[in-house]
Amino acid sequence: MKHLQLAIGYALCLAFFAAPGCRLKAKSQIVGEPSPDQPPSSPIIPSPTQQPSSSPSPSQPLAIKAGKAQSLDLLKLANSVQPAVILVTVFDSSGKLLRSETGFFISDDGRFVTTARAVDNGVNAVVKTGNGEIYNVAGILASSTPLDLAILKADVKRVPLLVLSKNPKPEIGTRVGVVGSVLAGSEGAPREGAIAAKQPDSQSDRLEIAMPMSASSVGSPVVDESGDVVGIVTSAGEKIIVTSSSALGSLQSQIAPDATARWAKTSETSPSPRPTPKPRIVYAPQPEFPAEARNHSGISRSGRFRISFDAHGNARNVQVVQSTGNGPLDQATIGALRQWKSTPGHEWFATVPITFQAR
Repeated sequence: MKHLQLAIGYALCLAFFAAPGCRLKAKSQIVGEPSPDQPPSSPIIPSPTQQPSSSPSPSQPLAIKAGKAQSLDLLKLANSVQPAVILVTVFDSSGKLLRSETGFFISDDGRFVTTARAVDNGVNAVVKTGNGEIYNVAGILASSTPLDLAILKADVKRVPLLVLSKNPKPEIGTRVGVVGSVLAGSEGAPREGAIAAKQPDSQSDRLEIAMPMSASSVGSPVVDESGDVVGIVTSAGEKIIVTSSSALGSLQSQIAPDATARWAKTSETSPSPRPTPKPRIVYAPQPEFPAEARNHSGISRSGRFRISFDAHGNARNVQVVQSTGNGPLDQATIGALRQWKSTPGHEWFATVPITFQAR
């Protein structure tokens, strides 16, 4: 399969994964705007080749109902939980990538949770799902620094979701799973541990899980044997600190029914009159894997390309910033990028990192 990851922040940075023998799926409607040419701030991690055997209905809570057991069924947890786990990529006011962190959907209309630190000083973001979908983030609905939690809204109509556990304060010794994004490769694979301690404070109940995990697990859901959320990872290392789902539920209850998602920095600094709308990519066909390059199975090729858009939204020029090292791959990319279109308004450019992965 070809795997594609995309991310452009003001100068949206997109990453494509392509594989011979199947057609890439295009995704448009991604927010971008003029920004200086910058290399991506974080490495692109290919999705693992193994995918869950089945996907739950987008409108149904992701949960598996299993009896109590000493050990969790991690494969079932992966199939149940991972479709709702996402990678959140946040940008600052200059279009620079600030950070990427894990999060997960908690409503089918695109509300999701991650840490408050992940969105600190952010004015734009996109979320990436494990199956390659990319959605713009409209803004923040609620945020709490003491809890280190933030609830945001993605521009999407229906997505898989996770439900909060009806028993948000599990006993010490309860077996739980930490489920990351498939975009994190092996580091996102479900891992099992047990509640080792509780850390009550004036703001929330925090839990400890005694197992080492990498920083990429921050923002991941902590689930029980049924796949229901008992907390969210807010700190990782030799032990994992988890903010409980009761704190998350409390923050969620503070959101008014008619609340509008906003970026704090944007609302504070937007001048009057209203600034020119950000340019938006509206058509983004993806490059085909050329037949001449199909003999290089297992080889990954990466490059960077700059697209210049005119005031009418047409791609007037495509430049090779960094070649993939393969002529057919470069030409296939240039041909696809020349067809891209953005919303009209003024001239701008986007720098696009691309990775071809042959399998």
